[in-house]
Amino acid sequence: MKPDSIEILDTTLRDGAQSEGISFSVNDKFKIADLLSSIGIGFIEAGNPGSNPKDREFFAEFNNKCQLKECSKLTAFGSTRRKGVLSSQDEGIANLVAANTETVVIFGKVWDTEVRDILGCSLKENQEMLKDSVEYLVSLGKQVIFDAEHYFEAYSSNSEYSIECLKAAGEGGAYAVVLCDTNGATMPELIEKCVKEAVEFLDCKIGIHCHNDSGLAVANSLVAILAGATHLQGTFNGIGERCGNANLSTLIPNLQLKYKIKCIPEDSMEDITRVARTMAEIANIKLTGQEPYIGLSAFSHKAGMHVDGVKKNPSTFEHISPEMVGNNRRFLMSEISGRSALLDVIRKYKPELDKSAPEVPKILAKLKELEHKGYHFEGAEASQELLICKELKLYNPFFELEKMRISGELPWSGEYSASAFIKINVEGISEVTASEGDGPVHAMDRALRKALEVFYPILKQIRLTDYKVRVLDTQATASQVRVLIESTDGKDIWSTIGVSTDILEASWIALVDSVEYKLMRDKINREK
Repeated sequence: MKPDSIEILDTTLRDGAQSEGISFSVNDKFKIADLLSSIGIGFIEAGNPGSNPKDREFFAEFNNKCQLKECSKLTAFGSTRRKGVLSSQDEGIANLVAANTETVVIFGKVWDTEVRDILGCSLKENQEMLKDSVEYLVSLGKQVIFDAEHYFEAYSSNSEYSIECLKAAGEGGAYAVVLCDTNGATMPELIEKCVKEAVEFLDCKIGIHCHNDSGLAVANSLVAILAGATHLQGTFNGIGERCGNANLSTLIPNLQLKYKIKCIPEDSMEDITRVARTMAEIANIKLTGQEPYIGLSAFSHKAGMHVDGVKKNPSTFEHISPEMVGNNRRFLMSEISGRSALLDVIRKYKPELDKSAPEVPKILAKLKELEHKGYHFEGAEASQELLICKELKLYNPFFELEKMRISGELPWSGEYSASAFIKINVEGISEVTASEGDGPVHAMDRALRKALEVFYPILKQIRLTDYKVRVLDTQATASQVRVLIESTDGKDIWSTIGVSTDILEASWIALVDSVEYKLMRDKINREK
């Protein structure tokens, strides 16, 4: 039975932090909590207050650092009490209480194999541990969410016992009982069966927590909600241990826009892309362009027929309007997209022009000339827009390079380092600076930005997120190289290109385009 609304528990700060290569600082965690609350996420699971000093500091300082909206609750995570210890004397339970959150999540064993082999206690004693832990926390005024770890393996092994464990948590006063596909191995039909059964025999909310080891975390979560679950757990961008968790960046739009099941306030839906990309920045991960809803390519069109169709009726090649999730439509310039795609870009700056305007063939000729030299603007729209603005006489350079020197050094330690010296001129004022980097391009980027930030502080927001080099011919060291750079300011993503026989010159061209595109767009936005 499909619900009208569900509640979301985001576990980015707990389960997501277990993802390989991700390490949130305490300040990172404060930023993420604020972001999640800004769009109305119901529960923000922030970690285990007894597991490490970082989480203890987070809970201790949270009230001084964050101001959550009333609709959001900070949630501490822990486990049921240990065997042979009263809940009131259990250290883990005490840490949960000390976190001073209204809501707590505790996980427990419901798989008979785990109870015997890992806990080393009887099945009956484990049930008592579940019920006692929930009961004790409820008696202290806590709202308790019980996560049934490995529920679907437990059900397949001994369905009667797994169900009795859920009942024990329910009898203890759990606000919600969550069925966890901890190994990410369960197929949709078993998810549906177990959720429907749990809805029938429990009076509390039923939740779902899926991992993506079989590539089904989103699908299984949808199946569970349609079967009657009203509590959904996941992470933004699907980060998490091994193959990750259910991706809330995909699930929330699917549920709210496709199934009309309310997850967050309606006016927050257009912030989904911004929040997902900002969280990726904080986590220092690169999102693929093909991410549903929030990816850079999610609403991009290249084929001439597709472009033509979208212009006449967007629904022919777009399942929703990109603005609904805060994303943008993009028409990619290529050999198969034609003059109409170029005209769309031109009209962003001169809307009065049509295809008969003399500027159009001049710009097209310039693009073809550059493409003949190795430029490829399909993946570098920012460089393309800069070129168009130059041809339309709408562009004024933001700085002039006076000198640049780059050097590299390989010391006896074997660690390579590079340094860059740069002198620039902005409206008659010179700035000289130098910087070191892991390589010449890194040093060049840091030195350029260091010099320009004196005049344009907004550049402190941007950073490079990708750098690609492609050799265009096979003339050994005389080969043409194409450099593609992807940059972001935490909100928008743009790509620029440079081509030369000198890889440093190609990199410089792309770097300058990246910086000047950001400055140009900022100037246009301020003048509107």
